[in-house]
Amino acid sequence: MAKTWKEWEKPLIELDEAIAKIEALIATSPEDKQDELGVRLAEVKARRDRYIDVRYSRLGPWEKTLVARAERRPYTLDYVTALITEFTELDGDRRYGADHAIVGGPGFFNNRPVMVVGHQKGRNIQERQFRNFGMAKPEGYRKAIRLFDMACRFGMPIITFVDTPAADPGVESESRGISEAIAASTMKMFELEVPVVSVIIGEGGSGGAIGIAVGNRVLMQDHAIYSVIPPEGCAAILWRDPEKGPQAAAALRLTAESALELGLVDAIVPEPKGGAHRDPLQAIHAVRDAVKEHLDALTGLDGRTLREQRYAKFRAMGRFDGA
Repeated sequence: MAKTWKEWEKPLIELDEAIAKIEALIATSPEDKQDELGVRLAEVKARRDRYIDVRYSRLGPWEKTLVARAERRPYTLDYVTALITEFTELDGDRRYGADHAIVGGPGFFNNRPVMVVGHQKGRNIQERQFRNFGMAKPEGYRKAIRLFDMACRFGMPIITFVDTPAADPGVESESRGISEAIAASTMKMFELEVPVVSVIIGEGGSGGAIGIAVGNRVLMQDHAIYSVIPPEGCAAILWRDPEKGPQAAAALRLTAESALELGLVDAIVPEPKGGAHRDPLQAIHAVRDAVKEHLDALTGLDGRTLREQRYAKFRAMGRFDGA
């Protein structure tokens, strides 16, 4: 069983590399060779497309987990760059310092002023260290609270992008009250009297996710995951063996289909063929359309109705109708 997205998608990566090589040869070859290379290129592309059709038509929970972690998936700042105009990032929690795993600030979505808050991972090792792999510390959630308050003061709808394996589990975060910070951010979202649309764009892990995911509408990309704990962490606790991550993933019911069935999300946002990482622009456009639809539906509702609707929505989760 593959442990990483690169291991799992290695055959597809090799086909993509072969296509790139043939295209480079066509660009530098004489005209009499280009037709032959063109036929070969068409064959390899057809093989790749068939492979994608078969592989992505039967993804299990563990495979979905790997795709949700794909390195080329669009991150929060990719969505912000494409969808939010005049975005101004605001930093610091005014209590301790800056946290770079959560980014946020005001901007315009479809010519409408909004506040954006989201987790941000890194593309390379330097960025990942700078962003702490998308795992926010207490000051990240306290910054989110500051931005939520600002949005409320100015009557700005809030859009959040959720993509974190979990909140930072380090000793320093514990000493600065990470649990209290997540709880306070969650509580603040229940109190908001502006529309809130949350989108799970990759990993929705643990309290680190829910801290900025209490929305009137919660959307989830098709290959994203949403879980109380990462599969490897669950396996380490239950079986003392992180290698049983695939077994834990199945038990956690962390896929978008399960989340919709259980009433944890309101809608699934379709991804491009082969996942968001294969066509980021198409994935971003799909998220744009979904956010616009749900934000439009919330527009016009008064603050009290928005707050009560959000509260009732989350109170209904986890209800068990057993005999």
